[in-house]
Amino acid sequence: MSNKAQNNKIIFGLKMRSLRTGRNLSFAELSKHTGMAVSYLNEIEKGKKYPKADKITLLAAALETTSADLTSEEMPKNFAPVADLLQSNFLNELPLDLFGIEMNKVVEIIANAPMRVGAFVSTLVELGRNYALREENFYFAALRSYLELHNNYFEDLEEAVRQFVRQHRVPIGHALPVSYLAGLLGKKYEIEVVEDGLAPYPDLQAIRSVYLPKRRKLLLNGQLNEAQKAFQLGKELGFNALHLSERSNTGSLLRVKTFEEALNHYKAGYFSAALLMHRDGFVKDVEQFLKRDKWDGLFLIHLLEKYQASPELLCQRLTGVLPRFFDLKKIFFLRFVEDLKVGKIEINKELHLDRKHQPHGNGLDEHYCRRWVSLTLLEDLKQGVLTEKGGFLVGVQKSHYHKTSDEYLCFSIARKVGDAKNVSVTIGILIDATAHAKIKFLNDPALSRREVSTTCERCSVVGCAERAVPPSVVLRREQRNRVSEALKKLLE
Repeated sequence: MSNKAQNNKIIFGLKMRSLRTGRNLSFAELSKHTGMAVSYLNEIEKGKKYPKADKITLLAAALETTSADLTSEEMPKNFAPVADLLQSNFLNELPLDLFGIEMNKVVEIIANAPMRVGAFVSTLVELGRNYALREENFYFAALRSYLELHNNYFEDLEEAVRQFVRQHRVPIGHALPVSYLAGLLGKKYEIEVVEDGLAPYPDLQAIRSVYLPKRRKLLLNGQLNEAQKAFQLGKELGFNALHLSERSNTGSLLRVKTFEEALNHYKAGYFSAALLMHRDGFVKDVEQFLKRDKWDGLFLIHLLEKYQASPELLCQRLTGVLPRFFDLKKIFFLRFVEDLKVGKIEINKELHLDRKHQPHGNGLDEHYCRRWVSLTLLEDLKQGVLTEKGGFLVGVQKSHYHKTSDEYLCFSIARKVGDAKNVSVTIGILIDATAHAKIKFLNDPALSRREVSTTCERCSVVGCAERAVPPSVVLRREQRNRVSEALKKLLE
């Protein structure tokens, strides 16, 4: 069924319901006037049925309107937000099926309380405008929720990788050279990989790769390191092996047209990660890491070298493996990017498994707590602290969140990205009974423990030497409390 046909059903049903209730007609009374069954009328109002012309004539007469008005796409002013939502096609683009939600159920909610739904939709639209949100922001939010719902682990994608490995006899347990991956693309899918293929295009230097479907060529950015090249090639293998046709032709999504496109890019990226860091060997490596008596940051560097992986790829793979194979489900992943030219630090990727955890992104341009190990490493990079082999800095910390019972084991890897940016990625594991049972080095006395908060603006820790700005939100709240207390005393 086309989106237009579905929307016409919804609009017709809403208008019919509005006219029926406006005239205080019950379904039984409308049934008597039209000769239609109550169940059929109910399905019309819920957007499940669209009556034929002769029945529309009967309904229009019973509802004291015309067939033209009843079938037009125009809706009363009080339904304007709902009409805008339907006409935007956004409702049809939402991945409702991934969450087990039927479109008819959504329509039923709208039909049962159109005024309230309209007000709610207006609120969402206004928030979106105020914070400059586009449809793709909702797509990415829906995708993140989907990943969190499945603990970022998908057995069907793992199985697709296992089949691919068996079919092509791909060696596992170590890094796959870029030349080998390029050979797979050429032999299996007749795709030519062009090293430094974007060199003639100055405006495309911020893009990692571009696929030219008509010419069957994958153009790589010459500035990519071997790990980044391998991931792009693995991703292209994923698009083809999984038969994902709805996609962007750039390495990362510049503008998302549909949710399916965002989901397919995630699937291709997951395929690449599972291919480069094959599950069988990687799980054994993680087991070795967790069983160590002492914290060993160099072991993480060893894994990066072994699989020729980026820190982000390693941490993303950990978010799927830790819950599935080690029962460590209460974890989060954060990726910080510091723009050295403007001195701004942002979280541009995050994932929260099992629940929403204390550290999280903030879209209000506030300053993240400088006590986080993630930001400590970024500061160390700026100060020229010596890095490990490969230019990485590794850090670990037990982070106790101020005024909560939450404490996390956080380990981070940071590195420079050119001359203008530094990046750190962090895995946080809630310290509970399961963590103590699974992570042997958790009792290492060398692990530092710090009291942390979310952002400086919202932090009430007294005497913090690392504070970037005053606790403005806390001060405003305290001022409101003083005003409230003074008014209370005055009115007693």
